[in-house]
Amino acid sequence: MATQSSPDLLALQRLYHWETTTPERVALSQPMGSGVLQDFTWAQVADQVRRMAAYLQAQGWEPGSKVAILSKNCAWWMMSDLAIWMAGYVSVPLYPTLSADTVRQILTHSEAKAVFVGKLDGWQGMKPGIPAGMPCLGYPLSPADVVAEHPGWDAICARTQPLAGHPVRAADELATLIYTSGTTGMPKGVMHTFGNFAWAFATAIKRVPMDGNDRMLSYLPLAHVVERVLVEHGWLRTGMHIFFAESLDTFAADMQRTRPTIFFSVPRLWVKFQHGVHHKMPQSKLGLLLSIPIVRGLVRKKILGALGLDQCRMAAGGAAPMPLPLLQWYSTLGLNINEGYGMTENLAVSHLTEPGQNQQGSVGPAYEGVQVRIASDNAEIQMRSQALMLGYYKDPEQTRTAMTADGWLRTGDKGHIDDHGWLHVTGRVKDLFKTGKGKYVAPAPIEDKLVMHDDVEACVVAGANLGQPLGIVMLSPDSVSTLQDPAAKAHLEASLARHLKDINATLDPHERMQCLVVSATVWSVDNDIITPTFKVKRNRIEELYGSHYEAWEASGKAVIWANA
Repeated sequence: MATQSSPDLLALQRLYHWETTTPERVALSQPMGSGVLQDFTWAQVADQVRRMAAYLQAQGWEPGSKVAILSKNCAWWMMSDLAIWMAGYVSVPLYPTLSADTVRQILTHSEAKAVFVGKLDGWQGMKPGIPAGMPCLGYPLSPADVVAEHPGWDAICARTQPLAGHPVRAADELATLIYTSGTTGMPKGVMHTFGNFAWAFATAIKRVPMDGNDRMLSYLPLAHVVERVLVEHGWLRTGMHIFFAESLDTFAADMQRTRPTIFFSVPRLWVKFQHGVHHKMPQSKLGLLLSIPIVRGLVRKKILGALGLDQCRMAAGGAAPMPLPLLQWYSTLGLNINEGYGMTENLAVSHLTEPGQNQQGSVGPAYEGVQVRIASDNAEIQMRSQALMLGYYKDPEQTRTAMTADGWLRTGDKGHIDDHGWLHVTGRVKDLFKTGKGKYVAPAPIEDKLVMHDDVEACVVAGANLGQPLGIVMLSPDSVSTLQDPAAKAHLEASLARHLKDINATLDPHERMQCLVVSATVWSVDNDIITPTFKVKRNRIEELYGSHYEAWEASGKAVIWANA
């Protein structure tokens, strides 16, 4: 859907605005290792973008050609995106954890002319996915062989004169292909325009006020729609200061350095933060301390300070449903997490709970300008707005399938709208399964309860055609490390059995899980069980474990150690 957006809100115009009005203000802070932090002012960002744009233009590709970015988040990622746009091209971000096969599929499908290969942990595994002869461009933090064998960012900028003037891209021009994370098969290239982005952020900022005084830590993949809209376009719109995470090992230090005023995370990471607190202070002790008025404030301040969230004025979660007990737990710490709902296909701008309002258990009302309805036949959430995709790249059939005949996006999610106008997402339309007793089970609400055990990092509820559902859980790394101790393993098994019993007591008879299966396999992007945004691929779980379901159900055990 083409959008009508004020030209001064489009991405490149925002860069020129900050280049002109606040050239000496620090825009980006990039860790370089060994505690060294490199700052980029708006003048430096614009200068490097202009030089790289001139280099890209000099390659002589047709306007609208695709240029890919394969890197973890860093300052050059965002400058690459802007340079691609300034040069007249379309950016194609790739998740920095993809398999070689998926890298090749996206680069080939998108017809990318070149790829920026940046900061990566698993480059050697991805390298075979780069088509032979495809030009690669490196960053200062690229893998050593990329730096040695391909043109590098600093060298290119040093020898290239900056592109002059203020090249602009029209609102209805294609800006990017955002490839979906592939929970249901091969990724699809979602086409979005510059106007889509401008409308999406102009709409979002009405509910979540942001300005140039805010700080954000960029650590979730910029290839993902939420990070792209909230961080990159939030930065361009407001001029806020963006910090980047150095690595998983330094994440706590990165948070302390940034002390973000706005912080977004996916549910799995919010759960990990909670588990980290519980490992240092059991919930029983924490609950007691928080119940004492004279010490409550000190405890909250200490915990949020340790997490780096003591200056956070806006916390949000999304990309998957947030368990209600998790939201309530953070509220006891004085940190109210706003839950958002959206998709790559609508630039993640659909719903968000309103700051300062208690709308927990829902994803709040629709953003201004977003229309939503619930399908009468299957309770599917359908929506439309000026941020809807143009379609899937080179896939008109999938595009038609994604839309209703009258132009509404089929989200694939089930839900309902309550009397307040708040949307409640209850699961995926296709995730519903029928037990052998002919009863339908929605797994998502049960999984929200299951994952609240401190030792559970991820879970799936399955059971199509079984007498009762069963839960499959992956333990956290800390919990796995204790399993060599028989006493610790017995203690964990008893705890999981109690957890199962407590959850089943809250469920209808046909929903109650027969057992919990503890997976010995780590669920990761590398083995294709989870997506880069930490969503579990149910079809992969079925492939790996489905043949064991009936035996597990018949075992009579409350807790089963798979492959043990």
